[in-house]
Amino acid sequence: MTADILPGPDLFDRLVAEARPDWAAYVDHAFVRGMGDGTLPQECFRHYLVQDYLFLIHFARAYALAIYKGRDLREMRSALGGLKAILDVEMDLHVGLCAGWGLSAAELEQAAEAKATMAYTRYVLETGLRGDLLDLHVALSPCVIGYAEIGRRLAALPGALDESNPYRVWIAEYAGDTYQEVARAARETLDRLAADGMTPARFPKLLTVFRQACRLEADFWEMGTTLAG
Repeated sequence: MTADILPGPDLFDRLVAEARPDWAAYVDHAFVRGMGDGTLPQECFRHYLVQDYLFLIHFARAYALAIYKGRDLREMRSALGGLKAILDVEMDLHVGLCAGWGLSAAELEQAAEAKATMAYTRYVLETGLRGDLLDLHVALSPCVIGYAEIGRRLAALPGALDESNPYRVWIAEYAGDTYQEVARAARETLDRLAADGMTPARFPKLLTVFRQACRLEADFWEMGTTLAG
């Protein structure tokens, strides 16, 4: 699996092109490769699932912040849609996935946050608090758009979706049309916000945010790989 760049002039592609080493370390991490070929130790995936549940809670808070940061009703309603998708749909799907791995809702609620979980989620929130909507969505983009690209790439690997791969459900979810549409909408949001607020001097600052978010995403995979707390 390679960290290829999709064609196109949009902001996300520009960020990926300029942050290639950090992006590649994230999307081609050993944890990701292990899901693709089914060799990832299952206890690592369980640890990841618990932390991803906690991660989603903070991402809901980030979308709530996006409502506050919205400059008009259109932006506020768009952020509300993202918040409702996390709270009303994605959280339930994640709890169901965890149940299939023997993790109860009570265990998820009582779990302590790993350092990698705290680092990335607080970085996203802090970026949004000190910046504007474009800063916030750039910080979110490695996760929101990156998971779609990872899912798509893994699904294309021979055997990744076979019954024998314990991670096929995760791969299928992020490779599926529903989540791919979420990622497409996130790209469009970035471009719309950039059209309103991008200047030549601002791109390097956004690139710094993006690179750091990619590094923190890679650390999140590493947390899962090493079972770090």
